[in-house]
Amino acid sequence: MSHTVNKVKQDIAAVTGLVSGFVLGHGAADMQQRAFSPSPVLPVGPDRPWLAPLAGFSDLPFRLLCRELGAAVACTEMISAKGLVLGQGRRSGATDELLATVPADSPLVVQLFGAEPDFLEKAVLILKDRGYVWFDLNMGCSVPKVGKSGAGSAMLRDPDNAEAAARAMLRAAGPGRVGFKLRLGWQAGEEVYLSLAKRLCDAGAGWLTLHPRYAKQGFSGRADHAATAALVRVVSVPVLASGDLFSAADGACVLRETGAAGLMFARGAVQNPAVFGELTALLKGAGAPPGTAAACGAAQISGPIASGAQDAPPSVILEGMAAAPQGRGGESPALLCEEMSRSFAPAACGAAQISGPIASGAQDAPPSVILEGIIRRHADLIRRFYPVRHNRNGVEAGLLKMRTFVPRYVKRCAGARALRRALVGCESWDGLDGLLTEFFADASATAPLEEEA
Repeated sequence: MSHTVNKVKQDIAAVTGLVSGFVLGHGAADMQQRAFSPSPVLPVGPDRPWLAPLAGFSDLPFRLLCRELGAAVACTEMISAKGLVLGQGRRSGATDELLATVPADSPLVVQLFGAEPDFLEKAVLILKDRGYVWFDLNMGCSVPKVGKSGAGSAMLRDPDNAEAAARAMLRAAGPGRVGFKLRLGWQAGEEVYLSLAKRLCDAGAGWLTLHPRYAKQGFSGRADHAATAALVRVVSVPVLASGDLFSAADGACVLRETGAAGLMFARGAVQNPAVFGELTALLKGAGAPPGTAAACGAAQISGPIASGAQDAPPSVILEGMAAAPQGRGGESPALLCEEMSRSFAPAACGAAQISGPIASGAQDAPPSVILEGIIRRHADLIRRFYPVRHNRNGVEAGLLKMRTFVPRYVKRCAGARALRRALVGCESWDGLDGLLTEFFADASATAPLEEEA
């Protein structure tokens, strides 16, 4: 056991040097925004999962962690187009932090929010001048603070303005360089996603992401992925499925049921950033259902329309997948998904299958050891790439951010509640190191949490 633990820790130490590094410092805003190589293509495919734009979570350290664990593309947290334009020429620490990147953080999609076409167009031009090439417009955020300005999911109440905003961004970015994240509509009975999606495609959208809930639902109820399947059937650009994707099995099932070109993990990634590698492993394994990775291949967005493996429109490439409602032996998708959920649920409280540098040589390690490696790697990335500042009590902002992640990572562990309580009083990195060492040395704490009957 000690040999395995030491091996994993050696791997983690070795990985530390793989990420191109410059520590984000004051007065280095231009370097933060230019010191990267934007990707000329965006990989899209069932086994090319994306990290969603997550306010408060998808910062540079977390994006790098998810990439190391299998994310093919990552999105920034949402950025105010109006704030970016009005702040042009002035120092804007908050916006610079959201845009901070490094060469390893590629391909990168910058997500903007706002409802005014003029500001959105100007924002894209500013970002293009700084070296960014891929963009997304948030039409799905249901937070009242965003919606009261007409942005986010409130844009679904005015499809004409939504189309105008899309065309403004595409004029600045170029055809195929902008994606759009949608919900079904403002509320039940006001579905606009299909008609609006067609208008966005006509305007030159490169891809669409659908979270199949209504704006007024927030995150209540269940994501209606029958709507995702309907969207796939009516548009000619790749559709990324989002919503209620908490495991690799969830993702594989949604791919199977919808024919979506790919997946965008959001809350599922915050709970388990290894979900990207787990999905890839699942789709490559014997348990992957027909019509997923092998059937539809991978597309790449590189111009006005995304091309598939044979230069056919994605809708043609995915046609067989969308039209095949049966599983391996004629099972219904629901039964197939139930089977996969049992077979591929992450073991214990960690990740069952992790590929990439973090898990190099660690496939035989206990899940708790792999989980500890992920947490420590994230802490290392925060210390290297998160801006150095302190709150009024002198606690480092990066440590406070890490304190919000750790409880989510250990949520399925029996000792999660006690660790969460201890983290409240943790005010130093040494203190965090001690808490993690104590937690992972206790087999009863890292044991899987028993499900309630």
